[in-house]
Amino acid sequence: MNRCILLGRFAADPEMRYSANGDTAITRGRIAVDRRFKREGEPTADFLNILAFGKTAESIEKYFKKGSMILVQTHFQPSSYTNKDGQKVYTYDFIVDEWEFAGSTAKKEEPKAEKKASADGFVSIPDGAGDDLPWD
Repeated sequence: MNRCILLGRFAADPEMRYSANGDTAITRGRIAVDRRFKREGEPTADFLNILAFGKTAESIEKYFKKGSMILVQTHFQPSSYTNKDGQKVYTYDFIVDEWEFAGSTAKKEEPKAEKKASADGFVSIPDGAGDDLPWD
């Protein structure tokens, strides 16, 4: 079974492009995944390439930016290509099967607006809130 679950923050904004025929969105990103055990003189995080296709690619590009935390369920896929100098280059990508929001980049000093509940105990939701969520 080839299944990986990664939790990390984007090291840069994810980049989306379309396939040669223009019908499939492809998003590439690099996430920093903290190492569980940290040793002196060694990196504290690993930077891993993630790759998404179709609607998954479009939603990742839309909702995430540098510093955003994401939880992804992936499968690992090594591949290779020949660069312009004729050298074979090996790449290692984690192909996104599913993703979830995992955190916020909001500063902790900024207090969130407090919502008041009505007499029946419910908080009113503004019109249009959530209209552009990926599961609509």
